[in-house]
Formats: sequence, C-alpha cells, structure tokens
Amino acid sequence: MGKMIVCDGNEAAAWGVALARPDMVAVYPITPQSSLAEYISQFVADGIIDADLMDVEGEHSVMSVLQGACLAGARTFTASCGQGLAFMFEPYSRTPGLRLPIVMSIVTRDGITPQSVWGGHQDAMTVREVGWVHMFNENVQEVLDTVIMAYKIAEDRDVMLPVNTNHDGNYLSYAVEKVELPDQDEVDAFLGEKNINWHVALDPDRPMGVDPLTGGSGGKGPSLFVRYRKGMCKSMQNALEVITRVHEEWGERFGRHYAPLVEEYRLEDADYAIVTIGSMSGAGKDAVDGARDKGEKAGLIRIKTFRPFPLQAIRKALTGVKALGVVDRSVSFGWNAGPVYQDILTATHFIERRIPVVSFIGGLSGADITVEHFNRVLETTSRVLQGEMPSETIWLNEND
Repeated sequence: MGKMIVCDGNEAAAWGVALARPDMVAVYPITPQSSLAEYISQFVADGIIDADLMDVEGEHSVMSVLQGACLAGARTFTASCGQGLAFMFEPYSRTPGLRLPIVMSIVTRDGITPQSVWGGHQDAMTVREVGWVHMFNENVQEVLDTVIMAYKIAEDRDVMLPVNTNHDGNYLSYAVEKVELPDQDEVDAFLGEKNINWHVALDPDRPMGVDPLTGGSGGKGPSLFVRYRKGMCKSMQNALEVITRVHEEWGERFGRHYAPLVEEYRLEDADYAIVTIGSMSGAGKDAVDGARDKGEKAGLIRIKTFRPFPLQAIRKALTGVKALGVVDRSVSFGWNAGPVYQDILTATHFIERRIPVVSFIGGLSGADITVEHFNRVLETTSRVLQGEMPSETIWLNEND
C-alpha cells in the first residue's frame, strides 16, 4: 500500500516523474502546464528528484537538449502544451525518427487565434501524426500511473519511441483528487534496469554521426529512408501489444486497472454508444447511466490510446452497436469535424455492416461538457436508429 496524498493533475504528473527516477529534466513553463514545471523544479531542489534540471531559453531547446541526453543513455522527461509545443515542433518531430524513448506530458490546451490559454485537445491532436505514442487520461490518479507506465512502454525494445501522456488543461491540470503514491521500491521493480541507449551509444571516445542525410538520387538513400519509416510504423503497431502488457502488469502489481487501449462502458447490449477521450468521459458515463435508468440501451467507448490507433480494440467495442456519436474537444478544419470522429469513421469501414457516426465538437477553450450536453449527444445519436441522421457536425457549446 502506497502513501495517500491530495493533489492536482500537474503535481500528480510530477510525482510520477519522481518515481520513475529520470536523469535529466528540461521543462519550460506555459499555461496550463506551468505548475507542473514548478513542481518538478521544487522536487529537484528538495532532492526528491535526483536529476539534472536544464535551464533553457525555450521549448525548442528543451527537446534538443533532451535528445542529446537520451542519446547518451539518460532517462528524460519534459512537458509542454499549446504554443510551447508549437515552438518545440522541429525537434519534437525529429525525436521518433531518432528512436528516443523520451516521455512528455502534454497538458492539453486549445489553439490560437482567437487568444486562448484554456483547455482543449487542439495541441495534441495537431501533432498526432508525428510518430509519438499518445495516451489520454481521465482522472488524476491515472495521470500519475500513466506517466510511470510510459517509461516502460517507451523503453521497450520492440517500441523505442517517445510517449506523450496527455491530461486535460484546467480539468485535470488543476483538478484536486486523492491519489495513491506507489512505493519507490515497487516502481523500481516494475520499471527494471535503465538501458536507454542500447541501440545507439553517444560516446565522445567513439565519435559517430547521428541522423545522417538520406534521400536524393542514386545510392541507398531512398530505400534507407523507407526502411526507417517502415520500422517506425512497425514499432507503433508493436506498441499496442506492449501498452496492453504494461497495463496488465501495472494492475497486477498495484491493484489499479485501466483499459490500456479502449474502455468499454455498459456496452454489453448497447444499441448505440458515444465515443469520448480524456476527462470528459466521467460526465459521459453519468449521462449513459441516466439513459440506462430510463431503459435506453446506451453505452460509451473511451479511447485511452489514440496513437497508435487501436483499430482492433475499436472493432471489438463496436460489436452490436448500431449508431455512434463521437465527441471531440478539437477541430479538424479540413473536414468540418473532429479528428477522433475521422478515425472512428475510418474504423467503421473495417466492419462488414454500416454504422452511422455523428460528429460532435465541444469543450473548446476550456468550456465545460456537462451531463446535459451528453444527454443531448445521446438523444441525437439514439434518433439515428430511427433514420434521423444530422447533416453536419453539431457544436455543443455554440449557444452557451
């Protein structure tokens, strides 16, 4: 049994980092991630985290210095969001190709312009195709536990990719809950020996080139580049199995069980269901419970792992479901819909029968998605069973 504390999601993430024993941390503060950076800094100052804390001038340098540290064999951590993540994008996008198992919390935030410093998923969804693993958390305890699990996933030899463990700005970053801190010895046993740079050893006594130029005409440039991309895709698919195994091991060791890829809530006989991601899921479950009390056969699918996309888990969850409503907290501008909706719509094409899918967007710029909003989502989705299919995306907070 670990120690019980009361903390917000940003402090929970910092405790997860501390228990993972990183060697180097670099974090540049930005709302609503700032207090996470402050907790990390205080933990280092107090000796709770025995790591080098890099003082850099911005997010671009944050990821750049961690790349060097990881190449030299260090376990590393950072966090960012919003415009900080945008500033970090060049080295951020380079990290998966270097096969560096860096762990990073995105304390999700909406985009600009108009100006916004409040929660949303626009930042994480904008970088979803870069090659990082993305896991989204529902509550504060899950934030702490997933940060620790992220290291075991990232450093697995069949994965060796960076991992984002994402928690909602405002709703989880500042939400205060009772959480359990695992014992350090148990976490050490769970993570095992550090062996970060088995695939490449950056050593001044043995100079080597990292990330050489590929492509062009002639030689093996294009084929080498293709091999890298194919290998990254294979490792992303490997990650689905590794994520599942690591979550199972976590549950057995610590007694807290999470759906590693997709959570199925009251789906056993559901005729229709809603799809959620992140902290909105609790309100969605309450709405489903209310619908069930009225005799409605409603259910919910919560996506925990969004990249790699858990296609087979989604297909299993959709067994028997005849209509879907997908709630996004971000916008895919080219499709006048949400990115989770796009992926779910694609997934339905791997199922023999047709499942109509409705797109909902809510919770932008920190707006709440209440049980009443989810009641509307459920009602609209249920009417699809009678042939009433909306012609376009429904914006939940448009008149709030």
